[in-house]
Amino acid sequence: MRNPIASFFLVSPAVFLMLVFLILPIISVVILSFSDWQLGNENINFIGLLNYKELFHDEVFFTSLKNTIIYVLIVLPISVIGGLLIALLIESRNQAKGFYRTIFFLPVMATLIAMSIVWEYILHPDIGILNKLLNLFGINGTNWLSNKDVVLYCLAVIGIWQQLGYNMVLFIAGIMTIPKYLYEAAKLDGISGFSMARVITLPLLAPVFLFVLIITSIKAFQVFDTVYVLTLGGPNHASEVLLFSIYQEAFMFFRTGYAASISVVFLFFILILTLIKIRFFDKGI
Repeated sequence: MRNPIASFFLVSPAVFLMLVFLILPIISVVILSFSDWQLGNENINFIGLLNYKELFHDEVFFTSLKNTIIYVLIVLPISVIGGLLIALLIESRNQAKGFYRTIFFLPVMATLIAMSIVWEYILHPDIGILNKLLNLFGINGTNWLSNKDVVLYCLAVIGIWQQLGYNMVLFIAGIMTIPKYLYEAAKLDGISGFSMARVITLPLLAPVFLFVLIITSIKAFQVFDTVYVLTLGGPNHASEVLLFSIYQEAFMFFRTGYAASISVVFLFFILILTLIKIRFFDKGI
């Protein structure tokens, strides 16, 4: 028989932590979004929907929203499909699997802020390795992080580089759960190479593929480190994203109420992605 008192004491720590670190902060942000509170003020004045009215007339906000969506649309397909291809190539080998797994997983283990500094030197217009390599082929490089036409794409490349290894590991884990006898039966039927991957591997990886797709989407929406270290949203807001806009409004301009309204919009996108994950992955496709 179930003991309701024991169940309560077992569940209450998790419920308490979720309440303190998740639910209450979200409620606080929503409440602050209807105020003009500034960081450090003791009084809160509620102004209704004025923050949201200003938000939807703010060109900088729409620029950061557009940049975030473009960033996600670049990083998401390349890092997911690239991670899948790398996983398939590594698992198709009989030797040096551990070596290749380690090489591709190294960017995940490295601190992104530290690696951003390395990328800053790589993309430097004068001493950067990238421009020096281009010069060897007679191509004139540019100031990659100060050129508004390419800076967002440079950040997307860094995001792809950092995400590929993580997606690779998830796909490898999915491949390792596929029963070996399916491949043996396929070989007896004369199926091999790409046909085997198309008939067996890819269909059975569908749940893992969807999970990786949603997780990568959420992580791409949460890009902040590289923008903060490399560009500070510049030049002329060309690389500004939603999380950096929130940080800038809250901790540089001290417009905490306005930053909270941007956070609510950001949480809306994350909530949609989370609901998609719950609908299609946690309950099965």
